Amino acid sequence: MFEGPFDLLLFFIERDELDIHDIPIFQITNEFVGYIRQLEQLNIEVASDFILTAATLMRIKAKMLLPRTEKDEEGNEIDPRQELVQHLLEYKRYKAVLGDLGQMEETRLAQENRGNVHEELQQIANANHFEYELQDLSLYKLMRVFDKVMHRFEEEQSRPKHTVLTYPYTIEDQRDYILRTIEERKQVAFSDIIQAFPDKIGMIFNFLAILDMLQLNLIGIEVGEGFNDFTIILADGQAAQVTQLILE
Repeated sequence: MFEGPFDLLLFFIERDELDIHDIPIFQITNEFVGYIRQLEQLNIEVASDFILTAATLMRIKAKMLLPRTEKDEEGNEIDPRQELVQHLLEYKRYKAVLGDLGQMEETRLAQENRGNVHEELQQIANANHFEYELQDLSLYKLMRVFDKVMHRFEEEQSRPKHTVLTYPYTIEDQRDYILRTIEERKQVAFSDIIQAFPDKIGMIFNFLAILDMLQLNLIGIEVGEGFNDFTIILADGQAAQVTQLILE
């Protein structure tokens, strides 16, 4: 009928209206041991915590019969019942809230569960592209999710990456540069342009600018001996048009 030894001790204290801070250890011990003997006579197995508490009570009872030699730091005699009283007070506080907790449990059990929880969780899972495993989550499923995340991470790392670089060249700018140079020198060698823009991208833009001007008939080309270089000159009758393009 009692949930534990402290529950039985509190029953004796409350029944006999005893002071919990000044427990008559002789009376409590006799009643507690008498209860255990009744259980044994009824062939009821006595729990180990009841036997331990009975031994503790008898130990306190023996200490009460002896002269008190134990003292605290301030020199006061230590009451052998002090630890037992502290445990009883803590148990009493916990027991006082059990009624409220029981009422809260009954109220919660009387409530109806929402009927659309599974559908809402499934919608959340679908919206975020992960499997609906919130109801029965386990260590195995967590490991599976981790494995999928790592696999997805490796796929992202192995995908080709395209890096777009912006070069400080345009065909229009290089065309204007070549035309201005021709205006100043009357002619210019392609090797001089390469020397002014020695990088590979600059060479490509300058060559494309020359092809563009050849198509527009703005320039002409004179090939020297050996075909290792060529000279760029203005096309016949294009001086005025070139000047206008430079001014623009």
